[in-house]
Formats: sequence, structure tokens, C-alpha cells
Amino acid sequence: MGFSQCFAGGRQILMEGGIGERLKREYGIKIDGPVAMASLVYDSRAREALAELWGGYADIAYRHNMPFIATTPTRRANKERILSAGYGPAIIKDNVEFLREVQKGFKTESYIGALMGCKGDAYTNDSPLGIDEAEEFHSYAAGLFGQTGVDFLYAGIMPGRDEALGMARAMSKTGLDYIISFMVTRDGRLIDGTAISDAIKFIDKNVSLKPICYMANCVHPENLYIALTREFNDRSVIMERFCGTQANTSPLSPKELDNCAELMTSDASGLADSMEKLKLCSGMKIWGGCCGTDFSHMEEIAKRV
Repeated sequence: MGFSQCFAGGRQILMEGGIGERLKREYGIKIDGPVAMASLVYDSRAREALAELWGGYADIAYRHNMPFIATTPTRRANKERILSAGYGPAIIKDNVEFLREVQKGFKTESYIGALMGCKGDAYTNDSPLGIDEAEEFHSYAAGLFGQTGVDFLYAGIMPGRDEALGMARAMSKTGLDYIISFMVTRDGRLIDGTAISDAIKFIDKNVSLKPICYMANCVHPENLYIALTREFNDRSVIMERFCGTQANTSPLSPKELDNCAELMTSDASGLADSMEKLKLCSGMKIWGGCCGTDFSHMEEIAKRV
């Protein structure tokens, strides 16, 4: 079964929880350099930690009879950063092959997503790319991922409408299934001020192959609920096309999170309560975690959904 068939089948899907923060805080692994987490594939201790984290999340999905999604840690591995770091295109293939190897140990139905991200700062939308510029820029990594046999492409924490459309066009050209995930605020908009439903309609209208669905990253589910239910967001669009989230455990705004030195978190049961509430206002079926989440959060979420 392909990813689009799984998605269309109506089952609830568990996505990985927090990875980067857990690597830093629980395993003491440094994440630095131009391509950030993408270079960890060349560190044996980091590979063991990644396999342990993905395996733990996959086990939760297995216990609750849910398909599972894991994504390559490659959000910062874009054309500019890959070339400046001297890795070359092999870093994309190496990350996919490593995750595929880890996937062999998963006991549940699973899919591998190729994670990509905006060129600038996702929390501030600093120096955003225009539509055509973004399509050209992101076509490099999208094309490389398209040669690896990943199940789908995943644009994480996209803060602006125009760069998200350019990213969608770059992904569309590969012919692979893909998801666009936004960075949103409580006011119901992307960081650039575009209403969530307007951004969805704009991208759907201006790309040859539409995304499978839309999601949000790194936002607390209570904030996301408030955002999605703003009266100016078209309810029919949200119910049909907005289908997932990777939740942050902190209710802070993107600007506050970007400048926060400490990890802000909440208990697993409370977060799961807030996640479950999202069923009331959207077409939610992909449930994942971001900063602050661990196995306890994802276990509780899986129980509820």
C-alpha cells in the first residue's frame, strides 16, 4: 500500500514525536553545522540514538494498531547548506537509506517522509523566498529525494504562503505524494499574516499536483484549535484539507519559542486532551509531536485517537 492509499483509507496515523530536543537533552548529542541534524547520519552514537527514538515511537503505533510515519532529519539540508558544508548530494541518499534500514525493525505498517524546510528562519519568516525563487531553490533537494524511493515529501514548519507555494511546486514536479505543514499562530494565520484557509486555497489553486493534505508544526494544540476556529478561516477547507499536526508541548508563541533558552513542556495527559479536541474542528488523522514530546506524550495521544 502506498502512502496516499493509507491516508485515504480513513485510519488514524501516528507520526514520530520529538527527536532533536531529545537528542540534545537525553543523549547529549550536539546538533550544529550548516545542515544541522542531517549530518548525524555520519556519527555512530547519533545513529544509535535516532534508531532508538524512531523505534520507540513505532512501538507505540504498533501497540495501538496505527500506521506510523518517520521523517528524515533533513529540514536544514537545502541546496545552499549542503553545498556550503561540502557534503554534496550523497547526504540526502545517506539519510534516506539509514532510515530505511531502521524501518526494517518496525513491527507496524510504516512510511518514510523526506523532511524539507524553508530557507530562512521558520519562527520569524526572516528573508522569505518568492514563489519562483522558492521553486528553483527547493527543486534541488526535492529532486534528490525523488531519486531515493521515499514514500512522500514533507515540508515542515513553513512560515509564509509564497515560499510554501514554491516548495509545493518543487515537490509536485517529482510526482511523489507530499504534505505542506505550516507554522501558525493563535490568531489563525501563518507567520506572514496569511489566513490558514487562504494559504491552503492559494496553494491548491496554483500547483499542478496538490498536497495530500496540510498540517502544522511546533504549535501547542490549544493554540492550533484557537487558530483553526477563527471565524475568517473557511471551515469547509479546514475540515477537508487540514489533517495533521506535530504538536509542541509549550503554549508560547513562535517568537517566544524562538527566544526561549529552556524547554517548555506540559504533562502527557493534558497534551492528549488538547490534541483530541482538534478532532472537533479539522480533518485530523495524522498525530505527531515536536519539541517537548517524548514516548509518554505519544503513548497518551495514541490511546485517545
